[in-house]
Amino acid sequence: MSETIAGITIPDSALVREATALVRQAADDTLFHHSRRVFLWGMLRTAMRGAEVDLELAYVGSLFHDLGLTVDYRTTDRRFELDGAEAAYAFLRDRGRTQEEARNVWLAIALHTTPEVPLHLAPEVAVVNLGVQTDVLGLELEQITPEQRAEVVAAHPRPDFKRRILQAFYEGMADRPQTTFGTMNDDVLAHFDPAFQREDFVQLIQQSAWPE
Repeated sequence: MSETIAGITIPDSALVREATALVRQAADDTLFHHSRRVFLWGMLRTAMRGAEVDLELAYVGSLFHDLGLTVDYRTTDRRFELDGAEAAYAFLRDRGRTQEEARNVWLAIALHTTPEVPLHLAPEVAVVNLGVQTDVLGLELEQITPEQRAEVVAAHPRPDFKRRILQAFYEGMADRPQTTFGTMNDDVLAHFDPAFQREDFVQLIQQSAWPE
């Protein structure tokens, strides 16, 4: 039976059930409930934009978006966003989704920490980005009614969420600091690790191999 939270339906399909089980096993409560809230917030905000969304694709993008922070799926040589994107792409292709559909979910996850760009791509890409903005940063939270907020948080609580999500970010990236260059993720490492040295984009240009 499909589940409905704050007016948003979570499909009762084999693909959705398998995605939920995979993430539930790999992620702790903080990341799992966060990922489900991302889907719900993202769908609520996308509905306001009048876009039609493939619910299964949006759900997988949302559920897998932080999978690269987990022990089972993270690597040490690439951005955590790419770890989750690759896992989602393989998951969808293995279950018969087209290359284009899987690629859109790949983009949704790979770009979920990139401002603005996702909103100009497929609706499923925007769902993940909008949901992350709402759940992590509280952006445009006023667009969601108090009743909707209460229903979502009742289904997927967020106890001590700000501290816990920052800790999850740090633990998922601490052993690959070089991958945070050019992203907001280096703010997390700088906050937790006083010895962390950010790359300086200006210096990289000035010290490049070009002679002029």
